Amino acid sequence: MNTENYNLLLADDDEDDCAFFKEALEELHLPVSIVTVNDGVQLMDFLLGNLDNLPDVLFLDLNMPRKNGTECLTEIKEIEKLQKLPVIIFSTSLDVNIVDSMYEKGAMHYIRKPGDFTQLKKVIGNALAMTRENNFKQPAKKDFILQP
Repeated sequence: MNTENYNLLLADDDEDDCAFFKEALEELHLPVSIVTVNDGVQLMDFLLGNLDNLPDVLFLDLNMPRKNGTECLTEIKEIEKLQKLPVIIFSTSLDVNIVDSMYEKGAMHYIRKPGDFTQLKKVIGNALAMTRENNFKQPAKKDFILQP
């Protein structure tokens, strides 16, 4: 990860969630650039079209049209040039079976989308810090879910 500037990719079909995410990043005053895609097909097209310039971190919503986040994560981990891309699940669900499945599929962290803006800022900041601190390796299962 380039610590001078974070290049982030947010895959989420909810326009309000994308706007809050971008606003939270601005208020964190982190050196970031962010690209958003609105569904799984756009996500995979973007990644495959930018194999030589991948984002530092992908924040991935699970419930998206055309191709959901689970399908995308599976596909990402099957493509050699994408396997090391840190993927942080960013979803409204906190179903234990889904969380376990995302861990098994190789996601870096799991964040339940907070309804509170202050918590959103905190959890995004924590996610970026933890990803860097873990040296882009998946943490122990007990540290997989990030709380604000």
